Amino acid sequence: MATREWNPLDFDIGEEEDEEGTPSPSSISPPLQYFDRDRHVAFLEMMYNLMPHHYQSQEINRLTLAFFTISGLHLLRALDRVDKDRVADWVLSFQAHPRSRAELKIGQFYGFHGSRTSQFPPDENGVSARNAGHLASTYCALAILKTVGFNLLTIDKESILISLRNLQQPDGSFMPVDVGAETDLRFVYCAAAICFMLEDWSGMDREKAKEYILKCQSYDGGFGLMPGLESHGGGTYCAVASLRLMGYIEDDLLSKTVTSSIINVPLLLDWCMQRQAIDGGFQGRANKSSDTCYAFCLEDLRGLQIH
Repeated sequence: MATREWNPLDFDIGEEEDEEGTPSPSSISPPLQYFDRDRHVAFLEMMYNLMPHHYQSQEINRLTLAFFTISGLHLLRALDRVDKDRVADWVLSFQAHPRSRAELKIGQFYGFHGSRTSQFPPDENGVSARNAGHLASTYCALAILKTVGFNLLTIDKESILISLRNLQQPDGSFMPVDVGAETDLRFVYCAAAICFMLEDWSGMDREKAKEYILKCQSYDGGFGLMPGLESHGGGTYCAVASLRLMGYIEDDLLSKTVTSSIINVPLLLDWCMQRQAIDGGFQGRANKSSDTCYAFCLEDLRGLQIH
């Protein structure tokens, strides 16, 4: 894709005013009409090689930052800039492994750690410290491995899936770790994505997860992160994506009778469309400012085969 330097003379910086002296939205100078791919690639390459000081407070989420970096390069068709085997080896080094099969039943989750700082070495007596994985970090790890072409069927998926069931709660939701954590749709999505990527649904009770998700759909059509909470763009994405991955939403849903869907699709679409703000962006909740992260919620509609 060709790129060029930004020229401020390309755009009219003047503003027209309406009768009350307020700048008209239609007269505000438009954004750049091109995408500078090379600069994006350069930034992601930097993130691949080092962690800038602005991000050092997020070291505990190192694997998540790596997911954004690798997936960004993949979307920009620049994955050739990284050593895929080296990336795979680095990611695999974060997996927590039980010392015996019996440990899979004690409640800990043997997924992936988020960073080195959450991987504790054995003490002076050789006794391993608590080394449980994190659900979101495991999702990121598997997504990275899949993106770089690693064969996920060769990893220790049994430890992941057996211990994953320890995180599912009686109401169908999931905690990200086995103690002291919240439960909401974010982690239901992580669990569904993990099982989907590993091609094995033994790690969760899909029916319970489905019932939990359905309880999260609000009166206005969107989904709250938990039952009874305000509809939220992120929660809506997690809900629809999870149902799609679990097989509860069919292909080309809108070409079939609406009554065949387990969710209220027309109300959901209405809520999604109402989230577009006057500036063209999308807001995560009603009466909030638009944010680029919520434009990602449009991916919900792809799960319903809406074009």
